Amino acid sequence: MISKIDHIGIAVKSIEEARHFYEDILGLKITGVEVIEEQKVKVAFIPLGDSELELLESTSPDGPVARFIESKGEGIHHLAYRVDNLDKTLKKLKGTGIRLIDEKPRYGADNAQIAFLHPKSSGGVLVELSERGGQSR
Repeated sequence: MISKIDHIGIAVKSIEEARHFYEDILGLKITGVEVIEEQKVKVAFIPLGDSELELLESTSPDGPVARFIESKGEGIHHLAYRVDNLDKTLKKLKGTGIRLIDEKPRYGADNAQIAFLHPKSSGGVLVELSERGGQSR
């Protein structure tokens, strides 16, 4: 079902302000930035081994990332796992009683199909499941 950690989403007020820490201090490199209008978020991709970090900046004061930062501050927003068949995985999880935020896959950054599990069903962690049709960054 799960093949690896796909990425770790980190909520930031500003990707440009966060860039200094990740690039200049840690020596990592942002390889691309994408805006996902439907989710009111701008995402910066930082490859890290077989996974990546995703910096998440809200594009709207009422976006989910803005609300997260308002209530919890900047920091880890979600943990994403790579799956081979998202539809099948969601059906299986729903059948076990896991509370789903997304019952059907939706478009995510980097051409992925994604779905979120409710933190109340996953030990307080917002879990994203990600299926990628091709190569990721």
